[in-house]
Amino acid sequence: MCGRFVGFRNLEDLKKIFPIDNVSCEATESYNVAPSQEILAIIKHDGENWLEKLHWGLVPFWAKDISIGNKMINARSETVATKPSFRNAFKKRRCLILADGFYEWTGRKGQKQPVFITLPENSPFAFAGLWEVWNKQKDGDSSYKSCTIITTEASDSVREIHHRMPAVLKPEMYTPWLDPSNQNTDELLEILQNGIVKEFVGHPVSKQVNSVQNNRPSNIIPLPGF
Repeated sequence: MCGRFVGFRNLEDLKKIFPIDNVSCEATESYNVAPSQEILAIIKHDGENWLEKLHWGLVPFWAKDISIGNKMINARSETVATKPSFRNAFKKRRCLILADGFYEWTGRKGQKQPVFITLPENSPFAFAGLWEVWNKQKDGDSSYKSCTIITTEASDSVREIHHRMPAVLKPEMYTPWLDPSNQNTDELLEILQNGIVKEFVGHPVSKQVNSVQNNRPSNIIPLPGF
């Protein structure tokens, strides 16, 4: 799974790298992004790519309340097209979730070591994601926008750390992934199979990242002695 990640680029940098047409939020850095928090994502709206903030943990439109999002931070690529919680968003509401790296934990229970994983060139990237809008039952004017990160089987570069990894899209896949008119399930699943990045690098970091309260640049500094 993917339960924590990092994003620290400013808005100008993001606009140079990702297909952003309009912006509706600030780009604030975080070295310990956790579920339920608002995260940066690109969604397609009226034919344009909007950078917005969505709550991490997808809340389907049919949910009774937003608490279900705590169980929906990830969607498995193997079942995303058929699972009721995700299949509608998979067809119509896909997004790019922006990041600079992510954390995974390795080792025995009670002795888990956090590892920071990123691209070899240390450039920002985009997780394949889904998004939804949930309207509060008692207030029709209020809505809650949320998202989930799609995960897949770990590649060789990650497998020794964890058996799963987030699906990081290749840049050439951004446009077809965001296009809501593309509802061909086979084509979308092909993107998740062969249109993702598989080469990553990682290094152990301080266990201070175990607490979401610790949100500082030192979180991603390599741990001495490893």
